[in-house]
Parts: sequence; C-alpha cells; structure tokens
Amino acid sequence: MEIEDLLMIPGPVHVHGRILRAMAKQMVGHRGKKFSEIMEYCVNGMKKVFGTTNDVYLISGSGTAGLEAAISSFSGVKRITCIDNGKFGDRLGKIASRYTQTDVVRFEWGKPVLLEEVEKSLAEGSEALAFVHNETSTAMLNLAEKIVKLAKEYDCLVIMDAITSAGGDTVKMDEWGVDVAITGSQKCLGIPPGLSAVAVSDKAWDYYNEKCPFYLDLAAYRKKAKDNQTPYTPAVSLFFALEESLKIIEEEGLENRIRRHRILSRAVRTWAEEAGLELFPEPNDVSVYSNTVTAIKIPEGIKDSELRGTLLKEYGITISGGQEHLKGKIFRIGTMGNVGKREVVATLAAIEDVLSRHVNIKPALHSAFDVLREL
Repeated sequence: MEIEDLLMIPGPVHVHGRILRAMAKQMVGHRGKKFSEIMEYCVNGMKKVFGTTNDVYLISGSGTAGLEAAISSFSGVKRITCIDNGKFGDRLGKIASRYTQTDVVRFEWGKPVLLEEVEKSLAEGSEALAFVHNETSTAMLNLAEKIVKLAKEYDCLVIMDAITSAGGDTVKMDEWGVDVAITGSQKCLGIPPGLSAVAVSDKAWDYYNEKCPFYLDLAAYRKKAKDNQTPYTPAVSLFFALEESLKIIEEEGLENRIRRHRILSRAVRTWAEEAGLELFPEPNDVSVYSNTVTAIKIPEGIKDSELRGTLLKEYGITISGGQEHLKGKIFRIGTMGNVGKREVVATLAAIEDVLSRHVNIKPALHSAFDVLREL
C-alpha cells in the first residue's frame, strides 16, 4: 500500500485536505464581488493572527517578497539596524542594504540576542530596527516584547519578520508596538508557498519611499485595499487556500492553535533531552527555544545523509538539515501548521530507530507521550 510521505520541515508544511480541496475550486474573476468578499475575509482573519487593527496587505509572492515590500517601501529612513542571529536575520540585512544605510548586528548563529549590542547600534543614529521573531535556521524565538521595547526608547520604526511565528505562536503587533509585520503562507498558516501578508501601522507611512520595486510598492496595495482588491493579478487559488486556512484557525481557536504548537515543540525537545541528544540553540532571557521548530545537534557516529536519507527511504519522513555552515551539524524538526500527535510520534519513533543503529541513545518516546497527553 502506498502511503503519503510525511513532511516535518519548517515549511513548506503538510497541507490539510480541506485546503487542498479549496484550491481545486474553479477560478473567479479577481475584479469581481466574489473575490472581494474572499479578500475581505482573509484580511480580517489575518488581522487577528497578527494581533492588530492596522491595515493588512496580501501579496502574491513568498515571504521574502513580503519582507522586501516592507523594507523597501519604508526605506525612507536614514539608517536601519538589523539583528542577525540566523540565516533569515542575515537575509534582512542583505535586503535592507539595497535600499538604505544599514548596520547589521551579528551574533553567532544559534546564540541569543544581546540587547546591549543592539542598543549600541541604535544609539548611533538608527531610525528603524528590523528583526526576525522566530529564526527557523537555528530554532530560536527572539522575544519581540523586549526587542521592541528597546527600539521604542529610540523612537525607531520596527519591522518584524513573523513568517514562522504568525499563526503558530503569539504575535501581538499592536500591544508590542511593532510597525510592520510580515508572514508567509507556507508556514504556520499551513497553505502552499506563494502568498505573503504585510501588516502596516500609520507611523510606517512617515518613512515611505516611492523608489521601491514596482510590484512590491505597498502604496499600490494600500490604494486597492479600500475596495478589497489587489493592485495586480492575485494568485486566486492561494486566496481560496488562505480563506479555508483561516476558517480552520477560527474553528480551532487561535489560542488553542498556539497552545498546540507549543506542546508539540516541547514534546520534541523533551524527547531529545531524554534520549541524550543536545539541542542546538543557546537561549537567554531575550532568545528562547522556538515553538514551531526544534534544532538538534547531530551526534557523533552518524552522518546527516545517513539520518535524513534513511528516514526518507524507509519511513517516507522528511526533516530538515542545517543551512550554510550548519550543514551536517544539526537536524531540524518542524511542528508547524496543521500537525498533531500522530505526526510527531511517528517522526520521533523513526528518528529514534535510525539513530539507535549508529549511536547509543536512550529510548525516550515515553517522555514525549507525557507531554503530548496535554493535548
């Protein structure tokens, strides 16, 4: 019997059957009433996910398109500070440097953010701060409340990459004081890649720069949003998918969804520690373990190709390895989107089996079950 492979990476994620069926619907005219109704529902749903009353613009493009739209559209700042403690923080700096003077405050990947280092950069005249809320390359959650509080002491515009947290962890854009927040469709929202959402405060428009990319100019999205429309042809099927995803989130309850993500990730971490494995990130009071992905050091005695290759070949389970200089050093298990106990237990049991053939690890599934009983 052929069984569908299990995708347990930090995006793209396994797509719920309801969402797949929604995407199979026939096209509607993207300038008609039906699409505008879908658009309005999606925008209102995303406001709840972001924790905001601000405008939300939906772009047919991946999360990186959303990031570039946000940074370029509001690049009328004299200087921006970007925090880099992982691959996607590094990406923020690379995008920003194309549009304005940029200072990247770098920390070793997997190491926590040190606010005193960030403050040094802000004190040198930055008018904006950009950071990644949930850094999947290292499985670290950078606590937005503390970072934003510091930025506001310097009256900075705050841009937050919430691509792998919105819909799976707490995001309180308005309460925290975030001015621009971005997310992508293929992560915690649980739909295929190709759609991004950007939430924008009124303050952000004080820094608008019209010399941003034509397609990613948020002023165009702002103008059309009044009619629940997009400025350019949208990926209609992905709007069907987002509509269905938001219905699923509403049925589960956003707080329940966040709780599920936290329990699943805690079960993975508990299993790893009980098995004698070492978690990769080093948390502090500003950067803690992610609630949507777990990074674990590959133990001596097994290669990355042996671990992930055997998992895929024998069990049909895909997990992620490390990126760039972390290749071969860590493996990552995603617990985001519409996943539950069954997927996590199957993944951990398979990993435990493969590892036990090469290294001495303790049987630890019981520890994961203890946590998962909370669901």
